[in-house]
Amino acid sequence: MSAPLPVVLAGARGHGRWHLANIRRLQDRGLVRLAGVCELTPLTAGELDGLGTPEQSADLGALLDSTGARIAVICTPIPTHTDLALTAAGRGVHILLEKPPAPSYAEYRRMADGVAAAGVACQIGFQSLGSHAVPAIRELIAEGAVGELVGLGGAGAWARDEAYFRRAPWAGKRRMNGVDVVDGVLTNPLAHAVVTALALGGSTRAEDVTGIETELLRANDIESDDTSCVRITTAQGHPVTVAVTLCAEEPGEPYVLVHGSSGRITFWYKQDRVLLQRAGHGPEEVEHGRTDLLENLVAHLTEGADLLAVPEATGAFMTVVEAIRQAPDPAPLPAGSWRRVPGENRRVVPGVDGLVAAAADTLSLYSELGAPWALPAEHRQKEVSAR
Repeated sequence: MSAPLPVVLAGARGHGRWHLANIRRLQDRGLVRLAGVCELTPLTAGELDGLGTPEQSADLGALLDSTGARIAVICTPIPTHTDLALTAAGRGVHILLEKPPAPSYAEYRRMADGVAAAGVACQIGFQSLGSHAVPAIRELIAEGAVGELVGLGGAGAWARDEAYFRRAPWAGKRRMNGVDVVDGVLTNPLAHAVVTALALGGSTRAEDVTGIETELLRANDIESDDTSCVRITTAQGHPVTVAVTLCAEEPGEPYVLVHGSSGRITFWYKQDRVLLQRAGHGPEEVEHGRTDLLENLVAHLTEGADLLAVPEATGAFMTVVEAIRQAPDPAPLPAGSWRRVPGENRRVVPGVDGLVAAAADTLSLYSELGAPWALPAEHRQKEVSAR
């Protein structure tokens, strides 16, 4: 067995704690070794329990140089992704970059082109793309299990309390200090619903997107959106509609719906669970396995395994991010259309759970479903091309 690959983690708190735990898991298996941690405030011995004494610095470039890292895991604020990825790429260090890869299409392109020019491997942290359900569903579609592909819907009804939007200075911001952030529900917490729906339909590259309609709203006192929907027109000829909220009454598992002419497939992507319903058959449910994206990157470097979430496969998603960035600022929901949940310090939009499900079911926007708070036509954004 080859020696463990030295890894540097940039951003080890917040969501970075998940990466820290994952690195610990892979270190225990002898696949990687945590060589360094890049944080503004060094991690304590307790936070590093079981991970030895990695070098710590707030300077990623210096840390990569001194540790001889082979892989950089980057889980830092969205606006820093491109520069830090290029810092690693310029040193020949391979990258796992947390999603969304960038706050704008131009920044994404700068990152992807720079990484390609440097000749390093790069994986984007859309963990759902590591699900074995993704190729299985694409195979079902290809073999006509649900007839002709009609379209794809995505639904996410989550709840986040008001503290969630204060978790970091950039949280809930569209821009900060003149720099794009675009931390909205479609681009960050429920971005997997968008990227997974696009992947199942084979529309992963930027050129696969021919039009984008957005309806961006917010119940919380933030800049960005927390209750939104998007409809993407694809070169493949089938629409992709995703409806999401962080203000659900009864939060549930997000899912993607594949609509066929003679059936449908439901994919609960966080659970790797697939339900196939088709004419002439009883329902069939299967739970699939999942390949961890850092583990996949290690296997790519040591055994030549194909990467599961390369930058080019997120081009279509980034056109959606760009359309959201260019759209008018999200509209506040009118007074009386949301309420606070006693004791939970969160805002709820009554009826939104059903609207999210109906949008995915019918491939409709909130306004087309008659949502009382939906945006009037003059405030909706329709992009012919986001690039």
